[in-house]
Parts: sequence; C-alpha cells; structure tokens
Amino acid sequence: MIESHHTDLPGVLIIQPDRFGDHRGFFAETYSQRVYAELGINENFVQDNHSLSAETGTVRGLHFQGPPRAQAKLVRCGRGAIFDVAVDIRKGSETYGKWVGYELSAENGAQLFIPAGFAHGFATLQPDSEIIYKCSDYYAPETEVALRWNDPAIGIKWPVQGAAILSDKDSVAPVLADLESPFFWEG
Repeated sequence: MIESHHTDLPGVLIIQPDRFGDHRGFFAETYSQRVYAELGINENFVQDNHSLSAETGTVRGLHFQGPPRAQAKLVRCGRGAIFDVAVDIRKGSETYGKWVGYELSAENGAQLFIPAGFAHGFATLQPDSEIIYKCSDYYAPETEVALRWNDPAIGIKWPVQGAAILSDKDSVAPVLADLESPFFWEG
C-alpha cells in the first residue's frame, strides 16, 4: 500500500511508499507505473537522474524546463536528507508564486511529485546527500530556466545555516517578477 497526500499546490503530491523491514534492512517499491497511475500520476518517465551534494547547506535550484520539453519530476532522497521545494509558475493559477517544501530523507523514504509548470529546488540537510529523481522528458539545456532560490517575493523558508553553497548559475538567477512564464493554469 502506498499513501499519497495533496499539498497546498494543486498537482504536487507527497508520497509515502511502504517499506518492509527486518534485521537485514528494508525493501521498498519506489515506483510502479500501475500504482502511480492509480494516484493520478500518468507521466511517462523517460530519464532517471542521481545527484550527490557533498556539503550540508548546498542549494540547487530553482530550476525548470519550458515547453516543449517541460518535465514532471518524482523526487526522493537515497542517502542523507534534503528540503525539497516546488514553486507554482503557472500564469493564472491561484497559487502562482507560492511554494511547498518537505523533508525527503533516506530514513523517511518520502517522495515529492512535481508536475510540469513548477520550479524545483532543494537544500541539503546532511552531508553527502544523494537525490534520485525521475523526469518525464529528457534534459534539454536550451529550455532550462533558473529562478533565484532566495527571491523574497516567493519567500521560501530554507533551513540553511549560514551562507548557501550555490552554483554560479543559481547565484545570479533572475527573480520571479522578471520571469515570462511559459506555463498557464488550465483549471
């Protein structure tokens, strides 16, 4: 049995797969197309990504790909812990510019489903955190866009102590007010 819960952003789900454990460790089915379709996730995932962030306080994002290569993502943490964030960037949405964030960890096994039309980012809460995520389209750098991770208009409450560790691209990303979003709320 798998549990899913709606978040404050329509379409974004927090998912808790069952784990079966004993003295050796545990087993979890982290994705089944049939089971996830029953949850309303009908994406054709075509690419898996695996990222390691060595330092606590590393922030990656906020990123998205625009049409025609927009991506839905199914994110989990394979080692360590992250604070995973989705931001609604669909024009006309009642939740445009709003965000949700959840702790995903190797210990809790939780996943976050983020549909196309949302920017995504995360901050590491432990050293050597590994993030594993499925994407519904292939990486297309010509469609990739970044938003400023600490844009005060979005107001994400990142659990980062001290200065965030950022890529050069993320440190100079534009703010939401400068975004001409290619996504529209479809009701």
